[in-house]
Amino acid sequence: MPSDLSSHSSTYRHLSTRFEPQYGALWLILDPKPIPCVSLELIDELRRFHEGMARTFEAHDLGKQPIRFFIAASKSPGVFNLGGDLSLFARCVAEKDVKTLRKYARGCIETLYPYIIGFDRPITTVSLVQGDALGGGFEIALAGNILVAERGAKFGFPEVLFNLFPGMGAYNLLSRRIGMQRTERMLQNGKLYRAEELHAEGIVDILAEDGRGENAVYDYIVRNENRGIAREGIQRVQRRLFPLRYEDLLDVADIWVDTAMQVGRREIRLMERLARSQGKISRRDPISLVPPGSKSA
Repeated sequence: MPSDLSSHSSTYRHLSTRFEPQYGALWLILDPKPIPCVSLELIDELRRFHEGMARTFEAHDLGKQPIRFFIAASKSPGVFNLGGDLSLFARCVAEKDVKTLRKYARGCIETLYPYIIGFDRPITTVSLVQGDALGGGFEIALAGNILVAERGAKFGFPEVLFNLFPGMGAYNLLSRRIGMQRTERMLQNGKLYRAEELHAEGIVDILAEDGRGENAVYDYIVRNENRGIAREGIQRVQRRLFPLRYEDLLDVADIWVDTAMQVGRREIRLMERLARSQGKISRRDPISLVPPGSKSA
C-alpha cells in the first residue's frame, strides 16, 4: 500500500482499502454502518481517503504512478449500496433544513467526481457490483470506466416513487452510455433491472456469474495491463467528447435539493418507511425496499 494511503487505512470505520502492487490495483471497499447507504459519515471518510490519494499522486511522477486500476466494491452481503440516507432526507425535508441537505448533496458530488474522472490520472476505474445497487448506489456503479456486475445483482432508481429524481450524476453518467431518451425513461419508471438486462443494454460492461465478480475484475486487469497507453488515450477522448464538468454536477445537485424541498407529507412518510426498511436490510431481501406497485423489469 502506498504510504500516504496506508497511514490512515486503519482509522476508517465505513470503508477499507487493499492494494495489490502486482496488478497496480487499489481496492476501495465500501462498508457503511449500520446501513449500507451513503451517509454523511461515509462522505467524510471518502474525503480523507481522497486526500491520501492526492498525496500519493504528488509523491510520484505521472508516468510512475503505482496505481493503474482502481476498483470500488462493497463488503455488505447482497448489497453494493442502497443509495441516499433516506432517514436524513426525510428529516431535512420535514424540518426545511436546506443547509444540511445541500451539504450532503454537494459532499456526494465532491467525493464521486474524482472517481468519475479517474482521479485525473491514467487510472482505469472499475465498479464491482455483487449485490443490489439502488439510487445513489447505482450512480456510484455508473461512475466507473468499467462496470462489472454479477448476475444476481439488481439495479434501479426508486427516487421517482417519492417524487424525486437521482441528482448525484445519474442523468449525466447514464446518458453517456445509452443516450438521453432511454436515460429519462429509466429515471422515471421506478423499475428494478437485472444485471443481465443492463448488460444487454450496454450499461453493464462485464457480466459475471454469482460469486465470480472478483475473478472477472482480475481477468479484465490481466487482459488490459499491456494496453495502458491505448486505454488512457480512449479515456481521454471520452472525457473530451463527453465531458462531465464538476460545476454542472453541483448545479444538478442544487436542483435536486430544491426539488426535495417541494415534496409533501405523503412522500416524507414514504421516505421514513423506506428508511426503516433500509435499517432492516441485514435481515431482508433488498428488493423489499421497493414499495408495492413498482415494477421489476
